[in-house]
Amino acid sequence: MRFTKSSNPVLGDKIFSSLRNEDYSESMTVNGTINKIGLSLFFLVAAASYTWGLFANSGNSAVIMPWLIGGAIGGLIFALITSFKPVWAPYTTPIYALLEGLMLGGLSALMNSYYPGIVVQAVGLTFATLFAMLFAYKSGLIKVTQKFKAGVVAATGGIFIFYMLNWILGMFGFGLHFANDSSLTSIGISLFIVAIASLNLVLDFDFIEKGAQQGAPKYMEWYGAFGIMVTLIWLYVELLRLLAKLAGRD
Repeated sequence: MRFTKSSNPVLGDKIFSSLRNEDYSESMTVNGTINKIGLSLFFLVAAASYTWGLFANSGNSAVIMPWLIGGAIGGLIFALITSFKPVWAPYTTPIYALLEGLMLGGLSALMNSYYPGIVVQAVGLTFATLFAMLFAYKSGLIKVTQKFKAGVVAATGGIFIFYMLNWILGMFGFGLHFANDSSLTSIGISLFIVAIASLNLVLDFDFIEKGAQQGAPKYMEWYGAFGIMVTLIWLYVELLRLLAKLAGRD
């Protein structure tokens, strides 16, 4: 039994290939995965509402910083756990969503204090992109060929290296300023990253659909939801950055 491949680091070929010889009675379905995505989004929004409310009530960024930092670190830890132990996804995915919600709520509140209305725009664009990519995939406007996969995989890997380089240099005071300011070059970089994140959604849809067709175990519905959440959070944060850069040019 052959499973499909995604450029999403948590939805890779090795994950499904390791399940080929498993004995299980219930199989993954697309509808089941959609339900899990909906629940994960609910957990994320609930947690984000909490940290957003903390900032709204206090107006003090120091109040939400422990939640923001703790959510980011905790989310990373549970993302790694889920990636290495997909069978734990029914338990770790909701926790991941809650932790990332704490981080995103704090981040969004801070960004909205600097650029009022930016969060509504970013949320709207994120879901508009999600449904646009789903339509493009289901209608066949974007065909998931091997060349398409290879291109998105390569671009995603390049972006990861770029992130790491920017982070490492930033620790020594030599950040890639051209990528973080409001210049046209920086805006162009953000547009490229948003485009690649959007194309990752197409590969994620294909991965989930093929996994359901080929009989992945039931718990992989939660793992598929986890993969979609990773991509959506990445897309949302990059859209926030892009909109902030555009607002900074006014």
